[in-house]
Amino acid sequence: MPIAGQGMLLTSMDVDPLHEAEFNRWYDREHLEERVAIDGFVEARRYVAHDAKPKYLSLYSTETFEVLDSPAYRKALASQTDWSKANIARFENMIRGVARITISRGTGRGAALGLIRLRPAEGGAEKLRAALREQLVPSQDGIISMHLFENDPTLSKPLTADAAKADPGAGDWFVLIDATGVSVVPQAIAGITDNAAFKPLVVTNGIYMLMWDLAKGDLQHA
Repeated sequence: MPIAGQGMLLTSMDVDPLHEAEFNRWYDREHLEERVAIDGFVEARRYVAHDAKPKYLSLYSTETFEVLDSPAYRKALASQTDWSKANIARFENMIRGVARITISRGTGRGAALGLIRLRPAEGGAEKLRAALREQLVPSQDGIISMHLFENDPTLSKPLTADAAKADPGAGDWFVLIDATGVSVVPQAIAGITDNAAFKPLVVTNGIYMLMWDLAKGDLQHA
């Protein structure tokens, strides 16, 4: 399985250009390492948009889905540093998905990532999952692996002031397409977004480029 673990935290946000340099410094020098160090977290990847919104995207994989509601993770959320609090308060258009990895096929991780956000029809989860299982096969040249993340609607809330608002997209699903470069991603995305079975369920789609990644083993050798 190309993604280590069974749980995934997906976060995405925009930041005012006035604070963007500090935001990136905080993410690169503090935040990613803090999260990967939490018990049960396995690795993290950080992306910037090639053709997508919001601009920044991060993926944090965990050994099990339950890690994302564990005492260790809740403690980390409750004890943010002042630097973290200042940067989180500046997030705009934040998406935060706490998800189960239900499909993951292929071997390895790519330099580019296609992201498709789907909103399952009521009562249609099982049928949609079965259809995606047939679709998410990385056979196209340049496509390394393909994955499905299914959000938990209770846990998937932003860390910003918007957390208290009702979010119809809290239970959305995300299809991820790992690729060797951005040029091959549009065709793979279109295979889903242009498919009559999936097209009415598509909320957004976009392409991101990998900035860097960090694994638990990297911390042990630091």
